[in-house]
Amino acid sequence: MTDKPSMRGYFGIGAEGISKAMNVGSIFRTAHAFGAGFVFTVGAQYAQREGGRADTSAAPGHVPFYSFPDAGALMLPDGCSLIGIELTEDAVELPSFHHPQRAAYVLGPERGSVSPGLQKRCDFVVKIPMRFCVNVGIAAAIVMYDRTLSLGRFARRPGMPGGAVEPMAEHVHGAPRIRAKMDKFLAPPPDEDGTP
Repeated sequence: MTDKPSMRGYFGIGAEGISKAMNVGSIFRTAHAFGAGFVFTVGAQYAQREGGRADTSAAPGHVPFYSFPDAGALMLPDGCSLIGIELTEDAVELPSFHHPQRAAYVLGPERGSVSPGLQKRCDFVVKIPMRFCVNVGIAAAIVMYDRTLSLGRFARRPGMPGGAVEPMAEHVHGAPRIRAKMDKFLAPPPDEDGTP
């Protein structure tokens, strides 16, 4: 087992209206592997015993699991952006999307879409650029991998196939940065004639 890459923030992932417990189990197992902060369902009945055949990591025993009866009941932590994963005309393509540090990703059901009501609640709608839909568990894995790749800290790729991977540079902590607003506050008081 390897350590997960260090990333700031957290993410959760879930699905709406999903009907196959094995697909939910697949999403949850992958979420557990990628270090999700929580997993959830919306308007779905998740039979953990059946889903456990795909979720061999028993994610709900290690990652908080929430089951919301409908889109109106969905609750997220303060400051957490809801991101719908859906093939719509105006959705942002995943390779061009900047993942928020605090995010919850929601996918639609098999043979369906994220409901219009839940899409309205989304801060962003993102699509995976492909010719047609893939299995919901695969789509979830692609999104989590992209988040890890874009927000994680990794060594640079070599310039050619088979090239040596450069070692990661040590992180250097700089001196504390003082915001411009604070400069005036921290400056010494002016003399009686008004000069600093």
